[in-house]
Amino acid sequence: MSDIEIRDDRAAGRLEAVAGDDVVGRIEYFVLDAPGRALVPVHTIVEPAHEGKGIAGSLAHELYAIAQREGVTVAPLCPYVVKWAERHPDEAPAADPELLRAAKDWLKAHPGRF
Repeated sequence: MSDIEIRDDRAAGRLEAVAGDDVVGRIEYFVLDAPGRALVPVHTIVEPAHEGKGIAGSLAHELYAIAQREGVTVAPLCPYVVKWAERHPDEAPAADPELLRAAKDWLKAHPGRF
């Protein structure tokens, strides 16, 4: 994993794992503004040639680190990030159920986004 750089492309809603010039993994997310500000991961994708190298876990870890630096919550809808958070409760505080409901409602209201 030492040759992987993680970049946050907030405008595109992607946290990307980059090796050289290639994006080898990403978390697709959106920013929820109400009822509270949250980063909402929807999908985690790792290119098949790069699976099993810890890329998805590094992306999830960095997403929570970004949220902590910004003082916001992560409201995970992505099954991978949900499971990662369950395994790392010290790094991934649970989101308020109201935020999770609002995130699900936002996703339903924007069906073409993901």
